[in-house]
Amino acid sequence: MNETRLTTLEQVRAFLGGTTEVGFGATGAGEDERYRHISGVLARFGYKRLKKPDKGLILRYLQRTTGYSRQQITRLVRCWCEGRALRKNYRAPAHGWVRKFTDRDVELLAETDALHNTLSGPATVHLMRRALESYGDSRYARLATISVGHLYNLRKARGYVARRQVFTKTRPTGIAIGVRRAPTPDGRPGFIRIDSVHQGDQDGVKGVYPISLC
Repeated sequence: MNETRLTTLEQVRAFLGGTTEVGFGATGAGEDERYRHISGVLARFGYKRLKKPDKGLILRYLQRTTGYSRQQITRLVRCWCEGRALRKNYRAPAHGWVRKFTDRDVELLAETDALHNTLSGPATVHLMRRALESYGDSRYARLATISVGHLYNLRKARGYVARRQVFTKTRPTGIAIGVRRAPTPDGRPGFIRIDSVHQGDQDGVKGVYPISLC
């Protein structure tokens, strides 16, 4: 941003009011660039010597030109007033977050559950510890240290679900409501034989079903 034309408080008020006294340009969007801009504005307007209303004006101007919140601007201005250089003090850690259980561990858990029909969490953890400590299976070196709670998290992992989840079509269940066979009354009363014959359809019209009782 090119804001060298703003040298007085009146121009800052006009800028905040929506005038075009300042021209914007791509001069860098990094933290260091914005810190230099804040330091330059504070030094140019002699922020320490300003009255309270004028300080508020400068703070609003810095909010507008940097995109920082009022709390961030206040903190940075305080640092500048204390004589400290504005610079980024945070950085990525030397050793970032490392995933403890790998995709191979998830596959091994799926294999173990497949062999044992997916036991409960505590039982599965016990099996994996036993595999390492009693049988020396080094594949379980990491899984043997897993907590029961995190075991259930791994069972929700995409790799686990892809190996263990099986979809089957719904199978209809037949319910016998009658038996189709000739009656065998053996001379006893109370039996009846019911026969039905479909006469067939004609011209798209359903045919009738004659029923005979004997």
